[in-house]
Amino acid sequence: MHLKAIELVGFKSFGKKTTLSFNQPITSIVGPNGSGKSNIAEAFRFALGEQSIKSLRGKRGEDLIFSGSAHTPRSNKASVKVIFDNTDKLFNIDFPEVIIERTVFRDGINEYVINGSKVRLKDVHELLAHANIGQSGHHIISQGEADRILSSNAKERRNMLEEALGLRIFKYKKEEAEKKLKKTEENIGNIESLRKEIAPHLRFLKKQVDKAERVKELKKDLVERYKEYFALEDAWLTAEEKKNREVRSEPEERLKEIEKEYAELPKEVPVDLSVFDTQIQEYEISLRSLEEKSQSILQKLSRIEGALELTKQNQSTEEKVSINTETFTQFKDDVLQASEKAEQSDTFASLRQALDSLLNVVRPFVSAYSTAAVEVQDVSHFERDQEELSKKHEQSRARLQETRVLLSDVRNKKEETRNKKQEGEMKRLSLAAEEAKLIALTSSHKERGERLRVEREEFEREHREALALIGSDSVRYEKVEVRDESRSVQEQRKRDIERTKIRVEELGGGEAEVLKEFNDVREREEFLGREVEDLQTSSDSLKGLIKELDKELTSSFNDGLVAINKAFNEFFTTMFGGGTARLVAAEAKEEGVEELGIDVAVSVPGKRIKGLMALSGGERALTSIALIFAMSQVNPPPFLILDETDAALDEANSRRYADMIESLAKQSQLILITHNRETMSRAGVLYGVTMMGDGISKLLSIQFEEAVQVAK
Repeated sequence: MHLKAIELVGFKSFGKKTTLSFNQPITSIVGPNGSGKSNIAEAFRFALGEQSIKSLRGKRGEDLIFSGSAHTPRSNKASVKVIFDNTDKLFNIDFPEVIIERTVFRDGINEYVINGSKVRLKDVHELLAHANIGQSGHHIISQGEADRILSSNAKERRNMLEEALGLRIFKYKKEEAEKKLKKTEENIGNIESLRKEIAPHLRFLKKQVDKAERVKELKKDLVERYKEYFALEDAWLTAEEKKNREVRSEPEERLKEIEKEYAELPKEVPVDLSVFDTQIQEYEISLRSLEEKSQSILQKLSRIEGALELTKQNQSTEEKVSINTETFTQFKDDVLQASEKAEQSDTFASLRQALDSLLNVVRPFVSAYSTAAVEVQDVSHFERDQEELSKKHEQSRARLQETRVLLSDVRNKKEETRNKKQEGEMKRLSLAAEEAKLIALTSSHKERGERLRVEREEFEREHREALALIGSDSVRYEKVEVRDESRSVQEQRKRDIERTKIRVEELGGGEAEVLKEFNDVREREEFLGREVEDLQTSSDSLKGLIKELDKELTSSFNDGLVAINKAFNEFFTTMFGGGTARLVAAEAKEEGVEELGIDVAVSVPGKRIKGLMALSGGERALTSIALIFAMSQVNPPPFLILDETDAALDEANSRRYADMIESLAKQSQLILITHNRETMSRAGVLYGVTMMGDGISKLLSIQFEEAVQVAK
């Protein structure tokens, strides 16, 4: 037994929690009209997902909730819980017990719960379909719906048969496959639309990528050009900078030496050579004067010597010469005085003055001597004068020699001074000339260094520009030796680089962004293409699945139809004591689409009745019961609920009905809502439903033995 219990809380007339356990093959629910026993059948419908409120005898969801009574407040929600045993894995769920619960709130919101977890209605239907419990309600026949299978159209009747045969799961799969196929085809259409929208942009991006590829090639070429140019330029600049430093060092060192030589030169003192000329002139004048005086003294000395010689001769002849003693004495005194002055004088002027004084003294004496009468006197006076004049003469000669030496010294000093001055000037001029030359050379080297510095800055600027334009590869170059080539060759390389840069700029940058966008769009388009292929594969697979399901449905339905027809005819014969009944294929149209449906063909014994429309109410009830029992026997559902389907049966048919109930109970649990004593007598448990004055349905249970007594 799979159905264990049902629990109602606030559902319709069951205002309080009510639980019915089903531990017997047949359970009967009895009670007076209006007690709420049919609400139990509707509770099953409700819990198992019935969406038609009308079929639950209501207009809206709120009508299913207990509305309250004089002593009991109304409920805010209605809840029904159906409990199944799943130890034999009837349900496709890994639980030993399956509890399906549905709750409706006064705002109309419904909640579905399976084993405590909220689920969708779809999940409930799929779970039930696996257990052969479908939506059509062929396993729940409520009061007044016994002949629903007969009154349905051919298409609806086919659906009921498919559900009874357990083919609903295939229908679910087919419907799901068809929904997926439809969704897949919609997705294919949407994706194809997207691909059509992407295609022009992709073509545009492809052109941009082609342009970017040209830019890429140009940049690749530019990288190589840059690397060669930078390597050679760096080598040339490094060599030139080194050479310039070397050629600058020598003149700079020499300039430092010149500064030291300048410092070692004697400080230039302005010398006026005219001072030497004046001294020379003075010495020459003094020299001439001394020579003249010396000559005069010599002459006088000669005269004195002559006079002395003459006196000596006259004395021998005794001739005397008279000499003016006063004059001589004055002469002698003047000569001595002049001589003393000359000896004491340290300057040339004093010497000259002394000599002049001497000459002034000697001249009168000589004159007097020559005109005066020579008197013979004592010769000793002449000898003394001779001796004095000789001394004076020697002194004069010494002074004369000294003057000559001084004159020579002054002349030598003049020449030496002139030579030193000329030598210093020449040295200074030589140093100045060399310094000027070195300064000019150093300046030239500095200018060269400045040009090299500017070129180095330009080189570094080009480095940065290349780095910004095409990345670090352009500035990664190996060191090379300086090439023996004209500078114009390197300049031509630079011009070629500039032309390539212009072409790159004309074609435009951002190739990385264009390529990225192109790759993104292309990947998107390829992804969409793969999606279309996958969807097309899925579509083909779904079409194949639908075809297989149709094939399986057709085959299973045909086989099931044969089995149902056989059981239907047997039950019909039993119920009517003869006659025939069968299900036949019939075309059915729904929304303009022709489909295969099912019609019912019966032949009542003793009557010429060929169609359902000719059957009486009782006959329709017996026919529907026979068909329901036939469907239930071929593919027995876990449980079957029959709500007063035996109400129109007479006593004889009631017994046959009860016999079929017992036979059917061997395959499915039966829950019978009935007033028929014969039916009640076959139940193992009898539930009585009653309603007191407070409007709440209440439940009483009676075991089998009690049920028999009640039935009797």
